[in-house]
Amino acid sequence: MSGSYIEPVNFASHLITWQLTHGRHNLPWQRSRDPYRVWLSEIMLQQTKVSTVIPYYLRFLERFPNVYALASASSDDVMVLWSGLGYYARARNLHKCAQIIVQKQYGGVFPKTIEQLVLLPGIGRSTAAAIAAFSFGVRSPILDGNVKRVLARIFGIEGFPGDKHIETAMWTLAQSLLPTDYEISKRVLNNIERCASVLIEPIIPYTQGLMDLGAMLCLRNRPDCSRCPFALVCVANLTNRQRELPASRLRKPAPMRHIMLLVLRSADRVLLEKRPPAGIWGGLWSLPEADDVNRLTKQAEQLSGQAVVLAPLASLIHSFTHFRLEIEVKFAKLSNEPQLAARVDMAWVCLDDISTYGLPAPIRKLLKSLVVI
Repeated sequence: MSGSYIEPVNFASHLITWQLTHGRHNLPWQRSRDPYRVWLSEIMLQQTKVSTVIPYYLRFLERFPNVYALASASSDDVMVLWSGLGYYARARNLHKCAQIIVQKQYGGVFPKTIEQLVLLPGIGRSTAAAIAAFSFGVRSPILDGNVKRVLARIFGIEGFPGDKHIETAMWTLAQSLLPTDYEISKRVLNNIERCASVLIEPIIPYTQGLMDLGAMLCLRNRPDCSRCPFALVCVANLTNRQRELPASRLRKPAPMRHIMLLVLRSADRVLLEKRPPAGIWGGLWSLPEADDVNRLTKQAEQLSGQAVVLAPLASLIHSFTHFRLEIEVKFAKLSNEPQLAARVDMAWVCLDDISTYGLPAPIRKLLKSLVVI
């Protein structure tokens, strides 16, 4: 890690002043310090853009206005509202966490300490710090992907931030940069008038400022250095190394996996199958799957109780974080009413009703195209 060009206290006061003047102040989750709403937003924002999250967040709150409503919901109800947002383990952990919070140990009240928050499903150290800061004013550093990029560029941190020793050094730096109430209040008061909240809890605009800087200006591919409050001290900007910092992981080509899915249609209905809780699209509804066309044909005949002829539909390619998935699709339209044994993991669903089921985005898109077939 190279030497920095800005002192920690100056960094915090400068960031807070910028955030109060130029940062984001009208995001839906900023209107409340309710830990339930803060927690929900932080989980949704993991690896997902604000513009994508906002409509999901609002729909989720309308259906589940508090932790008790979420805890008592079925997994299907949760997955329907999460469908299309991706990284579905977040939704499963969210539901599980809500159920833990309403139990006797917590009595519906979110814990206030980082140490307690990280024990809950789906909450890591950085997410716990953000929840604690925005809900309770707890002074603790955050270090998500955006913040790592901001710190790497401003302070000239070499190496891939995902490497353990680099990440540890970044946590140490992030801790040293945290605002102290007296110094920050004194410095910010000299620069901006509307800072009554800063006098009490500077950690809130400071934490939000880090998030805003990474999301608004210090972008991965097109950083807007001309508007950055740290342009004159940023190592990456001063040395024209914005493309080099932070260093990227040495990536191998993403492996390609292959699955074959069955679209079995009877009149205006299609057969859906609920996937296992873990794995790809865990807990969502999808289409029956097999390794090859012979097994898929046999499965189709067993499920429908009649002979079928499978026809190909256009294949799909869907990218995940660590691999790409080639989806080969086979289609069969039944001439007779299907004879499906009662199974809780399968359902004949009207095409007009598919929006009421939690489906992966590519499967939802595929099924919507069936309306014209």
